[in-house]
Amino acid sequence: MEGLARVCSRAGLSSPSDLTRLTGGATMESWRFSCGEDDFVLRRAPSLAFMEDRPFGHDVEAAIIRAAGEAGVTAPRVVAELQPQDGIGSGFVMQALPGTPNPKEILEMEEPGALLKAAARDLARIHSLRSGDVPETVPVMDYRKAIADLRQQFEEAGGDRPIIALGLKWMEDNCPEPSEPVLIHGDYRMGNLLAKDSKLTGVLDWELAHFGDRHEDLAFGCMAVWRFHRYDRPALGLGSLEDYFSAYEAEAGVTVDRDRFRYWLIHRTVWWALGCLRMAKIWRSGEDRMLERVVISRRTSEQELDLLMLLEEDAPEECRRKQKWWPISSPDRQTGDATVSEILTAISEWLGSIKHQVQSHDRFQLAVARNALGIAMRDEEFLPDLHVDKRRSDAILAGELTIAERGLVGHLRRAALEKISVDSPKYPALADALERWAIPEEETE
Repeated sequence: MEGLARVCSRAGLSSPSDLTRLTGGATMESWRFSCGEDDFVLRRAPSLAFMEDRPFGHDVEAAIIRAAGEAGVTAPRVVAELQPQDGIGSGFVMQALPGTPNPKEILEMEEPGALLKAAARDLARIHSLRSGDVPETVPVMDYRKAIADLRQQFEEAGGDRPIIALGLKWMEDNCPEPSEPVLIHGDYRMGNLLAKDSKLTGVLDWELAHFGDRHEDLAFGCMAVWRFHRYDRPALGLGSLEDYFSAYEAEAGVTVDRDRFRYWLIHRTVWWALGCLRMAKIWRSGEDRMLERVVISRRTSEQELDLLMLLEEDAPEECRRKQKWWPISSPDRQTGDATVSEILTAISEWLGSIKHQVQSHDRFQLAVARNALGIAMRDEEFLPDLHVDKRRSDAILAGELTIAERGLVGHLRRAALEKISVDSPKYPALADALERWAIPEEETE
C-alpha cells in the first residue's frame, strides 16, 4: 500500500483504501481501490522483468488509452503511471468505470443491438487513429512475418497438431496484400468491454495495440470463443454480422471486405490456439506457475474445433458429409480401490464444499482448480492421441497433404471432437460441430 500511496499522492489523490484484487487477468493484474469517494483501478505487472519482452511498456499503453479517449472512444481516464521507485512493478492507475465486464451478464442485457452499435462505433473511432496520434514505439504488423512467427511457435510446441498446421498453411497461401494501417486494439472482444443497462461504458486492456488491418479487430471479437454462450449471435455474441458491419461502416466511412474478414478470423483463431498452447510452456519453465496457465493450455482444442469448421468450407463437398461418431462414455467400474478419476472427483467435490470460505481472486482460482481436475479425470479415462500427429502435420505444411485429401477431414473431425470432449465439453461450438458433422447416434445402430 505504501507504493500505491506514493502514486496516488503524485496524482493529487487521497490515501488509497479497500484494495481488492479483481478476478481474471491471465497476464496482468488488476486491483480496485478507493480514494475518498472515488474508485480507481491499478493495472500492473508484478515485476519490471515481466515487461522486458513486450513490444511496449505501460507508459505507452497509457498514452494510447489517452489518445483513444480524445478520439471519442469510451476509454478509462488514466490518472498516473507507476515509477520504478514506487516498488510495486510496472503499470498505471485509471479511474474505475461503471458496468460489468462479465460476458454472461452483458450478453443477457435487454438491448444487445444497441450495445453492438456502440461497440462498432467505438471500434471505428479506434481505427481513426494514425501513427502521429500515439507514441512511435507502437509496432506495425507485417502480415507475412506474423505468419512466420506463428509457424515458429508451432514448431517450438512440437509441430504435431494437424488442424493448426492446416490453418498455418492456409494463411500462407491466402495472406492478403497489406492495407493502409490503422490503430488496432488487438483484443477487442467480450471480456474487455464494460457495459451497464445495454450501454457501453468502457473499453479495456490495450496491451496488444498495434497498427495493422482494421479487419483483424473486426474479426477477433467475432471468434466463437469470445461469443461465449451466445454462439447463435456471430457478432461479439450480440447480433448479426450484417448489423455489426453496417454500424461500423456508418461510423468509419469504409466498406468491410468480407474476404479479408474471413482471413483474419482464421488468422486470429490460429493465433489464439498457439497462445493457449504456449501457456503450458510458460508454466513448465517456472516463469509463471499460475494455475490458469495449465488450464488455458487445454483450451487449444476449442480453437482447433473452430478452425476446422472454418477451413473445411474450402474442402470438396464429398469430404464434408456427415459421419458416424460415438461419444465417449464412462467405463463401468465400481469395484476394487478408487480409480485416479474417482480420486480427482473427490478432491473437486471437497473444493466445492469450501467455496463459501474463499473470496475475490482466490474464489476464481478455486473454480479454475475444479475445472483443471475435471480435465484431468476425463483425460485419464478417455483421451486417445488422434489429435497429435507430427508426420501428418509436416505433410500439410509442406503442401503434400491438403484438405481435399480423401479421409483427412473425417479424421480431423474425430480428433477434434474427442479432444474437446475431454478439455471443454460445455464449449458452445461443440453442439454446432456435432450437428454439422455427426450422424445421430440412433441412425448408427
